[in-house]
Amino acid sequence: MNFTALELRQLALPLVAFIALLGAGSALVTWTESRLGAQGSVLADARGERSRARERLMRIAEEEKEVKEKLEVYQHLKTLGILGDERRLEWADAMTRIRTERELPDLRYRVERQRPLVSVPGKPAPVDFYASTMRVELLLLHEGDLLRFLGDLRQSGNAYYSVRSCALTRTGQPAAVAGVAPRLRAECEIDLITIMDRAAKT
Repeated sequence: MNFTALELRQLALPLVAFIALLGAGSALVTWTESRLGAQGSVLADARGERSRARERLMRIAEEEKEVKEKLEVYQHLKTLGILGDERRLEWADAMTRIRTERELPDLRYRVERQRPLVSVPGKPAPVDFYASTMRVELLLLHEGDLLRFLGDLRQSGNAYYSVRSCALTRTGQPAAVAGVAPRLRAECEIDLITIMDRAAKT
C-alpha cells in the first residue's frame, strides 16, 4: 500500500501519539513492576520482623514460666525453713517434741559441725548447700517406731533431712520383760541440709 504525501502528513500526528502512548505504557508497566518489587520486599521484611517478634514473645513467655516455677520452689523451700543459716535450736525442739509425742524410751543425738557440699550438680552459681550430720541413737519397741521417727523428722522442716544410714540391732532384753522393754536399738546418720542464697543476702 502506497501513501501519498498528504496522507503521510495526516498520519504523522496519530503515529507520534501512538508511539508516545506506547512509551508511556511501557514506562508505566516498568514503574508498576518496580513498585511491586519494592512493596514485595517491604512485605517480606514485615513478615520477617513479625516472625522475629513472635519468637521473642515465645522466649519471654518461656522465661517468665521458668522464673515463676523457680520462684514457687524458692517460696516452698523458704516455707520449710531450709533456706538460710542452720537452725540448731529448732532441730533440738523438734527432737524433744518427737520423743515426747512418740513416747520413745531413749533418744540421744549429736549434731556435727556444718560442712559445705561441693558436688551438687546443676546448682545455680550464687547458691551454696551445707550439711550437718546428725548421729542418732534410739531405743525402739519395734521397727515401725523408726519409720515414724524419720517421718516426723522430715515433717518438722528447718532442714532437708537426708538419711545416710540406719542400723538396727537387738538390745538383748530378757524375754520376761519383752512386752514393755525396748527390743531394738537404732543408730542412724542423717544429713541436715540447708541452702544459702548469697544473692539474697546482698
